[in-house]
Amino acid sequence: MHAILSAAAGREQPLTELLLSHGKIPVLIGELITVELWKHKVFPVLCRLEDFKPVSTFPIYVVLHHEASIINLLETVFFYKEVCEAAEDGVLDLIDYCHRKLTLLVARGASGRPATQTPPAALPGPSSVQELQEQAETMEFEISLKALSVLRFITDQAASLPLSALTRLLNTHNVPCLLVELLERCPWSCREAGVLKKFENGAWHVVPPEDQLKMTKLDGQVWLALYNLLLSPECRRKYHFDGFNKSQLLKLRAFLTDVLLDQLPNLVEMQRFLSHLAVSEPAPPKKDLVLEQVPAIREHLLQKNAGKWEAIAKHQVKHMFSPTMEELRVQAHRWAQTYSLDMMEALVPDKPRCRTCGAEAAKRCSRCRNEWYCSRPCQLQHWHKHKAACKLLVPGDLRG
Repeated sequence: MHAILSAAAGREQPLTELLLSHGKIPVLIGELITVELWKHKVFPVLCRLEDFKPVSTFPIYVVLHHEASIINLLETVFFYKEVCEAAEDGVLDLIDYCHRKLTLLVARGASGRPATQTPPAALPGPSSVQELQEQAETMEFEISLKALSVLRFITDQAASLPLSALTRLLNTHNVPCLLVELLERCPWSCREAGVLKKFENGAWHVVPPEDQLKMTKLDGQVWLALYNLLLSPECRRKYHFDGFNKSQLLKLRAFLTDVLLDQLPNLVEMQRFLSHLAVSEPAPPKKDLVLEQVPAIREHLLQKNAGKWEAIAKHQVKHMFSPTMEELRVQAHRWAQTYSLDMMEALVPDKPRCRTCGAEAAKRCSRCRNEWYCSRPCQLQHWHKHKAACKLLVPGDLRG
């Protein structure tokens, strides 16, 4: 968390050098895959166990949030070529991870509802476990958007990527066609009661009529990734422009309006390439004899724990997620020391922002002093998500 705040303060270069010098990029990727696997294999089992009645759900929220913290950090540092190279074989696992997240984004876009809105609960008051599941779903959307940025930074290095990485991007996962679907679905944009909303900076915002054709950062990431994959000589030699791929890619021409080209002039080259593709048959991909590498981190974890997911969940219920009140107090005190509020605030370059709407905030939670809000209504709206952490961080309130 300190690293993310340091990067946000514009000091990402020393942070990047630190991670590189200590060889931490593969470690971060391994941690990212591990938490993702826990979330999909162990967490659902936990929620189904009858004896899973945690005193506090905050420790589980910390695990879920850990994935978001790591992908946020990777998004910050993968801008640098040296970081992509330092990932070594882990870049294959990271490409697979990003592909899984982008597939989720496409599916969410097809559902037709904003990804951060949960459907009405069947019961008037959801349980703490239900709240956790809702928070995990909301967090999944934002994590997927970060994964989109990471994938784009990987494509920036197409010329220096290992051949196995290019093969996974272009052939195994067919990322160009997936990006076309992402533009069509546009899950970070929706209409509610005739009003256009777009997701930016962690919240949905109403888009005024004069800005509706303005490209968002997320749109830009998709277009830049497509530009890198389709116009890079290395990629064009490896990609198979068969009938299906060609028809999918030609859908991009409808999006390349004058307004878009004014905002991202590099796309003029893409427009020329697509015009040429429409009237010609590209040469078949060069057939090289390739001894393909496969991602090792996730596969190793799956093999190591095959058939043990329920046992892992039961063990964690007993030893991790059902602590005594005294253990909770000790845990809260340790977190309070680790995440020093004064130290973290010193790293923040701008004024605090409201946790609910993102506006400049001047008010803070009076109990834990850990969250900022612009108004009382925003604080009340966020309370159902914040209350578990708030109660845990204030030892005096644990009695209740």
